[in-house]
This record gives sequence, structure tokens and C-alpha cells, in this order.
Amino acid sequence: MRVQTNRLVALTGALALALTVTACGSNGDGDGDTVHLTVGMNAIAGGKNTTEAEWVEEWVIPEFEAAQAARGVSVEVTFEPSGVDDEQYKSRLALDLQSGTGPDIYTLDGIWLGEFAQAGYVRPLADTGQAATDWDGWAQIPDAVQRLATFDGERYGVPAGTDGRVLFYHRRLFAEAGLPADWQPTSWAEILAAGEALARLDGVTPIQLNAGTAMGEATTMQGVLPLLAGTGESIHTEDGRWTGASPGLERVLGLYADVYQAGLGDPRLQQEAQGRDKSFEEFARGEIGILLESDYFWRGVVNPVTGVAPMADRDETVGYALVPAAEPGAGPAGADFVSTSGGNVRVLSSATEHPELAWELLAFMHSAEAVTAFVGDEPRITARSDVNERVLGDDPMLTFVNERVLPVTSYRPALEVYPRVSVLLQEATAAVVGGTDPARAAADYRDGLEEVVDGDDITP
Repeated sequence: MRVQTNRLVALTGALALALTVTACGSNGDGDGDTVHLTVGMNAIAGGKNTTEAEWVEEWVIPEFEAAQAARGVSVEVTFEPSGVDDEQYKSRLALDLQSGTGPDIYTLDGIWLGEFAQAGYVRPLADTGQAATDWDGWAQIPDAVQRLATFDGERYGVPAGTDGRVLFYHRRLFAEAGLPADWQPTSWAEILAAGEALARLDGVTPIQLNAGTAMGEATTMQGVLPLLAGTGESIHTEDGRWTGASPGLERVLGLYADVYQAGLGDPRLQQEAQGRDKSFEEFARGEIGILLESDYFWRGVVNPVTGVAPMADRDETVGYALVPAAEPGAGPAGADFVSTSGGNVRVLSSATEHPELAWELLAFMHSAEAVTAFVGDEPRITARSDVNERVLGDDPMLTFVNERVLPVTSYRPALEVYPRVSVLLQEATAAVVGGTDPARAAADYRDGLEEVVDGDDITP
């Protein structure tokens, strides 16, 4: 697929890209004042992340070079593709940066930011000059989304894309159960009440709430973290401590018990390697009533044309609602609704020799024109509200995420130890699904947490 000048394919929140720009110096190749920039990405035309590779080759490079030439700046940008596993790319990138041969600009999964910043590989944007601080693009990126690119109170980059979690529900099943077609629960109790009504239907699993280690990070992102936010807590506090067996976590695990120990969810799906995919298929067949998922479910799973579990009647049959706090006002700062998001962030290397020019390229890539081109013909959530308003107008669900979900969302802690904490949370939910008392599961989680982080860094 070729990228058009005014269209472009958006980032997928689940993909960890790696965009790099290496400035070789004005005289590095003996051609006067030309600055040579190398763009490397974990993407390759015809392979992994092919549309991102095409974007760099067919839009970013010619447009940026032309824009700089118009200002009297001679820049040559070369694209170096890659197409390896994300973790392999991350390791290679870290080794390059450690040896001092790494890129000037690169893209990280949001949860890698703290790790790279603590290693000294990332330059705070404030260090590049006033242009980064005064960039007009910040006004178009919601504060909640900007937090994706912030670590320890310092802005390190620009969010490259994001997503949001919502409750999806099956309108036909809701009608059969006597539930409203336009459903918006305001508490966990209302979710459970809807589940109990759906339980009266034959062959229907009322609620799918991702649990266990087989579901992996989906359990944490589409389960524990948004629910924990709904109690007013977060897994990592502002004072740098990890949440242990807190009242909020016990409430979250209690909700898992209400779902699975009361027969409102299918515990077998949580134990199967392909359980999440099976839950998608069951929803599409009208066998699951409520499912907590990201907007990927709408655009990538039940999409009538390109979905892995396509629903021809998606727009009429699939409803979506905000995830409520445990009770009205119980969320962060008294919020009634909550969500969690993922995404990528583009950053500058702390070793770049051309921070101002590198910032110009970074800002150029996140301009309204570039991001609009990036979306292309497949609407997706971008970090820019002004672009979303234009490109999502025909998609009510993605517009809903942009307007209602992103303002109340939160992000995972960008720390190296987070993946290990996430596994502990997955294990705690698995225990509850298997019948363990929520308080016991929370206590076991805290014991495991002490083996992963310093006990003094845990509360309570």
C-alpha cells in the first residue's frame, strides 16, 4: 500500500516501533554543509510494520528534506529498515545507545520510557531549547495522553499514538435479557446486575473479564489496571511506591470473584492459550454479553471487512460504554469513569549532536499534516485531537474514545520492573478464578512483590 501525500497509516497501540535518526555531522561525508540523517525503524516494506516503513520512505523523507531545503538547510535522510521481534529490537537499540553509536531519535513502547531514561539514553525535550517547550502541537495532545511521554515529571518525547479501554456489549443479547440498547453503567454493581440478567439466557457467558497468565498483559491492561483506577488507586503511586495488598486491589480481586466464582464468567477461557481469541469469536457469535477490551476490538476484531472475527452487523449490534468507577466519584480525583491506554513515544537520544534539528524532525513527524497522512484510509486514534476530529468523524466508536475515553485514561508505569509486577497481578486473578479468597490472593501478590521490588517501596 502506497502512502499518499495527505494520508498516512496510524500507529497500532499494541506495536512497539523503533524510529531512529542519526545525525552524522555536517562534514562527515565530505560534502560541505549537508547534514546526513539516518532513519531506522523496526519496520520494513513488505514485512513487519510495512505501512510505517512506507510512510518514512514515501512521505517523511521527501517532505522533510523539501521543507528544510526551503529554509536553506541541506539535509539528506536515509531509511534503514528492520523487521525483528520487538524485544530483540529493544535489546539491540539499548546496546547501540550504551556503546554511543545509537540513534538521535527513536521510538519506544511507553512502558520502556523510564528504563531508557534511567539509563541516561533519553534527552529531556526541555534541553533542546525553547522551540520544544513552545511547540504548538502540545495544545492538541490531551494532558492524559502527554503523560505517556513523561517520566519523573520530565517530558521526554511526543506520544506517537494511543488507544483506550471500554466495555463492549452485545445489543441483541441485551434486548433478549430486557436490558437497554444504550447502556452506560455507573458502578460495578450495575455491571454485575447486567451480568445476572444475561445469565438467564441459554448458551451465553454474561461477562468476559480477562484473567490469568494465559491472557498475559491483556489481563492487566483490560482488567486489573482500569478496575484499580476505579477504586481511586494506581499500581505505582506518585511518590514512587508500588501498591501492595491495598483495599483497592482487594476490591478488584473481589470483582473477579463476583464474576468467576458466581458463574458469570467462563473460567476455562482464562486458562487456554488461545482463550482471548476464543472470547472474540464467542462474542461475534452472540455467546458473550459484556467484554472489557481496547478499541482494537472494534477496528481489528469485529471489523466487518478486515476483522479476525468479523461481524457484518457490527455497527448495529456492538455497543460500547465507559468503564465506570467502583461507585460514582470513586475514581482518581473523584472521577466517575476510568480507562487505561497504551502507545508509543518518540524520544531524542541524550547523545545527539544535533538536538535542535532532531527536534525539528520530531515535531515535523507529529504535525497535523504528517499525522493526517499517517492515518490513511483506516481510521485510528492518534495523539492529536485536531486530527482525530477530522479522520474519525465517520466512526462513532473511535470518536467516542477520542472525546470521552482519552480525557479520563491512565498509563502503565514506565519502569523496567513493571512486566514482572504485571505477571504477579495476572497470577492473583488466576488464583481468584480458581476459587482463592480475594484477600488471600492479594496477600500472596504482596509476598511476590517483595521478591521483585524493595519492600520499602511497597504500600501498604
